[in-house]
Amino acid sequence: MSFSEEAKRELAELSRSDSLRQDMRIVAAGRHNPFKLGGNAEEYIEFVTQYNEFINHVPKPFKPIADRTMVL
Repeated sequence: MSFSEEAKRELAELSRSDSLRQDMRIVAAGRHNPFKLGGNAEEYIEFVTQYNEFINHVPKPFKPIADRTMVL
């Protein structure tokens, strides 16, 4: 990905922002793993399913992965 000079300047300016860094710390502190500390995968799947129904999310059709050899 290539950034324009203006975008590079803006990112450099943002990187020096104490308030942005503090905001990102607050966001990171609120992040959690739903399966940690006794989380139940079935409850999570049920929640996500009901939420998708609530927002009228239409699932995409399943497409099998075409690659035979995948290296991570």
